[in-house]
Amino acid sequence: MADAETFEVVRSDGAVLRYCIYGPDGGYPVVSQNGVPSSRWKWPALAESMRGSGFRYLVYDRPGYGGSTRRPGRTVADAVEDVRALVDAQGWERFAVSGGSGGAPHALACAALMGDRVSSCVVISGVKPADSTKAVPGEAELRAQVAAVAAEIMGLVEEGGPELPGGEGAARDDPDAMARLRATFVEGMDGWVDDSFALARPWGFELSDIRVPVGLWRGTSDTNVPSSDAEYLLKHIPGIQGHVFEGGHLPGPATYEEIYGWLRDQ
Repeated sequence: MADAETFEVVRSDGAVLRYCIYGPDGGYPVVSQNGVPSSRWKWPALAESMRGSGFRYLVYDRPGYGGSTRRPGRTVADAVEDVRALVDAQGWERFAVSGGSGGAPHALACAALMGDRVSSCVVISGVKPADSTKAVPGEAELRAQVAAVAAEIMGLVEEGGPELPGGEGAARDDPDAMARLRATFVEGMDGWVDDSFALARPWGFELSDIRVPVGLWRGTSDTNVPSSDAEYLLKHIPGIQGHVFEGGHLPGPATYEEIYGWLRDQ
C-alpha cells in the first residue's frame, strides 16, 4: 500500500496487532478506532488530512482484521488491552482516542477504563449500546448476513463504482483502492463478525464512568446511524460536547479541521 507502512506489536499472549501511523514525529498521539468494517489503510483524503493535522495518529486493525490475530468472543472493553499494548510499545504515557461509527464504542471504552492516560475522546457518527432484549444471531447466520453485504458492495465496485459512497472514479482501476476494499470486505470477515457480536452484547463498561472530555460529531443526513444514537450518548456521557455537521455518515475536510481544533483545545 503506497504511503502506508505497516508495523506490528506482539502482545504478551502472542497475539499480533498490525497498525499504520499517520502524522509527524513529535505530534500529540491519537489512537484511532476504525468503523465496522474497516482497516488500518485509510483512503487518501483522510490519510492526507491526518498527516497535516499535526497529530500522530495510530490506526490499528482490531483482532480479526488485516493480519491482527483473531480473538473470538472479544468484548468492546477488550480493546483496552490492545490499546495499552500499542501505546506502551510507542512509549506514549498520555494520548487521545478517536472512533467512528462502530469504532466509537471502542474509543469510549478507553476513555472509561484508561482515564488516567486518555486526555480526550472524539466520537464521529457513533453508535449507542444495543437493545439488550434483541436476540443476537448465531455466527453462521451473522457471517451469511455480512457476506451478503460485502458481496453487494464488491459487486458495485466491479461494475465501476467508487471506493466510497458518493465518491468519484472507478475503484477497480486503482490498485490501492482495491487493496483497501479487499482488506475491509473480503479479508476482514472475521473481524467484522466479531465486532458485530461485541457491539450487540454488553460493552463491558458504563458510559457514566467516563470522566475525560468527549466531543461527539454527527451528520445531519446520516443514513447509517440514526440521530437517536447520538442523543443517547449525549444524555449518558458526563460533560460530553455535541457537534453537528452538514452531510451523511462520513465527515468532510472542514469537519475534520474542526475536530483537530477541538483536540488541540483539550
